[in-house]
Amino acid sequence: MLDKLRRLHLQRGDQAEQQALDFLIEQGLQLVDRNYRCKNGELDLIMQHAHTLVVVEVRFRTSAQYGGAVESITSRKQSRIIATTQHYMMKHKINSAIRFDVVAITGDRRIEWIQNAFQS
Repeated sequence: MLDKLRRLHLQRGDQAEQQALDFLIEQGLQLVDRNYRCKNGELDLIMQHAHTLVVVEVRFRTSAQYGGAVESITSRKQSRIIATTQHYMMKHKINSAIRFDVVAITGDRRIEWIQNAFQS
């Protein structure tokens, strides 16, 4: 039962990530990489927007009853995203402007795109 719930949770997360990717492409961003992992953490989507590398954290919540998707990105989570981004940029020898965005998706599939959600 627990394994089935975990699979459902991961499946919903994958669907939300794909919905966010489709939305961002419609907005003119280009996919660079997705689900980049290192010892510091994971980056959901890495996009290009003009001359800016955009790191996107995708959050899905069925409801805001226990806090919304945006509020779930704590300062600790932000630090992990920043450290993982630094690792990614060094590994791929990228030296460009960077922006951290959040795409929050609710259970009714509404999308909230927050550009420059936090700074490094």
